[in-house]
Amino acid sequence: MDAFYASVEQRDDPSLRGKPVVVAWRGARSVVCAASYEARKFGVRSAMPAVRAERLCPQAVFVPPDFVRYKAVSRQVREIFARHTDLIEPLSLDEAYLDVTVTKTGLPSATATAEAIRTAIREETQLTASAGVAPNKFLAKIASDWNKPDGLFVVRPHQVMAFLAPLPVGRLPGVGKVMEAKLEALGLKTVSDLRALSELEMEQRFGRWGVRLHELSLGIDDHAVQPNQLTLQVSSEDTFEHDLTLDELEPHIRYLAAKTWAAHQREVQRGRVARTVVLKLKTSDFHTLTRSLTPSVHPRSAEELADVACALRARVERPADSRYRLVGVGLSGFVDQDSFVVQEDLFESLAAPPT
Repeated sequence: MDAFYASVEQRDDPSLRGKPVVVAWRGARSVVCAASYEARKFGVRSAMPAVRAERLCPQAVFVPPDFVRYKAVSRQVREIFARHTDLIEPLSLDEAYLDVTVTKTGLPSATATAEAIRTAIREETQLTASAGVAPNKFLAKIASDWNKPDGLFVVRPHQVMAFLAPLPVGRLPGVGKVMEAKLEALGLKTVSDLRALSELEMEQRFGRWGVRLHELSLGIDDHAVQPNQLTLQVSSEDTFEHDLTLDELEPHIRYLAAKTWAAHQREVQRGRVARTVVLKLKTSDFHTLTRSLTPSVHPRSAEELADVACALRARVERPADSRYRLVGVGLSGFVDQDSFVVQEDLFESLAAPPT
């Protein structure tokens, strides 16, 4: 979906159309949830501190997020997907992979299916979506960003090698700024450059990740679309333009907690609840740290989740001036909701003082 949260706001409030809309609460602790394309022209981006967005675009209209509405539209779009295939792997409220090797509609190609889905989304939700059609998931993901907004881009099997060759290595999934810098230091700026190193050389330099990079440079991705799997963890993470200290992470943690909580609510609707809060950090030198806590009473709101995740920073035993390039907030340890409620009630009654 194109600028999903902001587009929903512009659809539902005609006075916002054509204006730079920023979906965020105002304030020093707030982070941008989404920005309309009008706001993006000023450099406003998701996960950016709201105060910075306001500096970049003083005329921006700030709208507080309404995840209940966004989830309702997401369900509507998911129903459109389901008319074509049952092989749907949601990534978030506004993005999903679909396997349309065989469809329910009998349309002649994946391209025709993508067009039909985009048309139905436009007609039934008055919103636009962009699609990437390709032989595998990672290529489809890149292709989906190619002609945004309201675009379609197709990478046919015989076009894969040529399509990938000129792309910067940073377009490959999992290649962040630090890894990109390491590759560029070796003279590997494009996917074509990456192919110049053999699989063995890549493995010697980067281990199993090097093998994966070599496969991606050749367009190889055997990961299937995985629908209806039991969720082990829901999480959201962001990589920053500039590395931040622990003290500077709170607004980003709170923004990510809201996204993670929205994903968790989908599991709650299926009768499952998460017990464990996870904070993920990636240091400026690319080391990944995780800290987790399983409280006696699980978080009951995005705010409570954010509070626990923020508190987990105290368990990071690194110098105060250490800087971090990525932060993530997750929920794991899913259990059946009914049994967990019984356990919580029992714990709370045992913990209560005698009367």
